[in-house]
Amino acid sequence: MMIIRPINQKDYERLYELAEKTGTGFTSLQPNEEQLKQKITVSETAIAMDEPESPGEETYLFVLEDTATHQVVGICGVAAAVGLSEPWYNYHLGTLVHSSRELKVHNIVHTLRLSNDHTGYTELCSLFLDPEYRHSGNGSLLSKSRYAFMAQFPNRFGKQVCAEMRGVSDDEGRSPFWEALGRPFFSMDFSHADYLTGIGEKVFIAELMPKHLIYTNLLPESAQAVIGEVHENTRPALRMLENEGFRYEGYVDIFDAGPTVTCHFDDIRAIRASREVKVKVTSALPSSDTTFVISNTLLKDFRCGMLPLVESNGTVAISPEDAAELKLNDGDHARIFELSSGSEQQ
Repeated sequence: MMIIRPINQKDYERLYELAEKTGTGFTSLQPNEEQLKQKITVSETAIAMDEPESPGEETYLFVLEDTATHQVVGICGVAAAVGLSEPWYNYHLGTLVHSSRELKVHNIVHTLRLSNDHTGYTELCSLFLDPEYRHSGNGSLLSKSRYAFMAQFPNRFGKQVCAEMRGVSDDEGRSPFWEALGRPFFSMDFSHADYLTGIGEKVFIAELMPKHLIYTNLLPESAQAVIGEVHENTRPALRMLENEGFRYEGYVDIFDAGPTVTCHFDDIRAIRASREVKVKVTSALPSSDTTFVISNTLLKDFRCGMLPLVESNGTVAISPEDAAELKLNDGDHARIFELSSGSEQQ
């Protein structure tokens, strides 16, 4: 069975191995020992704390574990509120009109404005699945398990939710947008700037970022073409978010111009559709063609998986083996929602 659980310090070595596979542009998971151990500590602290009065700088990290091999094969995270102690930058794509009635000229030009508009938003982050496990719905479970946790503990998160998508770069990690706009101001490779941001060294952004409105038509066509576009490897993740109700509204990453998508907490499909049911532990299971995400209702011992289920009168039946993996007992409550449509399985 594939199980989602909170990360712990024992996961460090495997987490480092996953970080080495992410590639340039995956800012939130870099192969840096200090950063990764700190991320685990921050997550453990967030899980252990009492419910806060309002969402703060807590980050909750979860791993996907193959219970047959006890190997961690994926990671996902939720940052409760971004931009509170240090700015959370992106560009907002806008429009200006330059016209002259006398010359009969009417030009519409696009602009980029430096923004902190998502301050206080909850961020879905750090989603990465080992390439060998990108099948059988594992990607959907990894992504959507966060909604089960958020729905169970809504007061820990903001009313608006966002996710930054990895932008376009080539096989060598070169970003057309960075080469056109970033390099002239930062005088470093995209991969190095991305690495510094990933390990928390962000002061240089405020020091070196262009502060004035940028006309995109002054950028090379190669840079203009990737504004708001995602890396090929990120398309499945973007489709899953769009199926949940997330939309692109003209905000892009300052380094690679990947899109930021947003959705109101209560409008996320999985959160809206999730519900608590009673668990019956039995070996006599009804057949079902519908796969559900199912989680317990615990904080520190949160567990989440996917099972074919039949809901009857607010009750679902699961096997003793699955119940043990999910830390569920007969008569407990669990949270469920349908995993996904077949088009978004991975």
